[in-house]
Amino acid sequence: MPRGKIRKMFPGSNSAYGFYSFYDQIIEDNATRIFVIKGGPGVGKSTFMKNIARELIERGCNAEFHCCSADSESLDGIVFPQLQIACIDGTTPHIVDPKNPGAVDEIVNLGEFWDEAEVIARREAILSSNRETARLYRRAYRYLAAAKLFLDEVEDYYRENRCLDTAGLDRLALQVIGEVFAGKVHESSVERRERHLFATAITPDGPISYLETIVDQGFQRYIISGDDGTGKNELIARIKDAAVMRSFFVEVYHCALDPDKIDHLIIPQLKTAVLNSVTPHILEPTGEDRVIETDAYVKKPGRRLEKERDLARKLYEHTFNAAVDYISRAREVHQELESYYIPNMRFGEINRLAETVLQKILAYRSSLSPPANN
Repeated sequence: MPRGKIRKMFPGSNSAYGFYSFYDQIIEDNATRIFVIKGGPGVGKSTFMKNIARELIERGCNAEFHCCSADSESLDGIVFPQLQIACIDGTTPHIVDPKNPGAVDEIVNLGEFWDEAEVIARREAILSSNRETARLYRRAYRYLAAAKLFLDEVEDYYRENRCLDTAGLDRLALQVIGEVFAGKVHESSVERRERHLFATAITPDGPISYLETIVDQGFQRYIISGDDGTGKNELIARIKDAAVMRSFFVEVYHCALDPDKIDHLIIPQLKTAVLNSVTPHILEPTGEDRVIETDAYVKKPGRRLEKERDLARKLYEHTFNAAVDYISRAREVHQELESYYIPNMRFGEINRLAETVLQKILAYRSSLSPPANN
């Protein structure tokens, strides 16, 4: 049996507005089963989920890895789309409580497996680490807010100086929408739906993108290329609206710094992806890609004004990098916090619990599989 495929994305990101969560988009409330994983830092929630995922992937199940913006190597959740089953980290900063307890949701409490007396003995150190982590994130979010202000200056450069051909961009949007849909309307009794996530997040290691895992081979890719402020996000948003009006299901991937903006759009039924080529996911076109250059709809207003734009871009980069430094320092403090828990966990019992959850998922899988032909 071939191994299952893995897609990676982020359900949340550090942003100019603070921690921004699309956690409610990981899986539908009416899923087959949702295991909500509770417990403190360092109790093994991410490893718990990875172990389950590894076994199911080996058995041919596709998986979504919902990665953590505080540490891109850790998981906030795993989803098995074919089974409509998920395991989700239900702790801060994305508190999750069962919405349909018993019927859909099941709490898995890893906090049952720590030495409570030893954890209590570390009380003051734990409180101090939590305060310092919160302080560092407050600083990071202030710098990210400043970074957005300077990036707004860069983006306003073309419109304020009347260098953007907005009418031309309107015609371009109509042209691309015509190409993508070509009169197609999705006939379905299923309620139309949008799913919102991040392909990129701002992490302790800077912006990390998993876009290459999200777009399947064989998709028609529309690559939108151009400078900040040349209408790329607006074009993608218009295509998204056109897809929704035609009742297509869409996956919408937002800008990590400014989640109000859309960076990428996936329309699975049409095997179509509309992608913003921007750092850190600069896309190299292939022969099958349709490349759209929005820079073709701008003109330069002169060197003096270009210097203003370039200054704003430098200030954006400076404040953005300062924010990443604070997030990196917060990870270091969090790792110290985890060290107070790790030695006091009964990981053997946690591994046995993971095996129990795995067997439950396999039982659901068996019940969902069609009977073999005689």
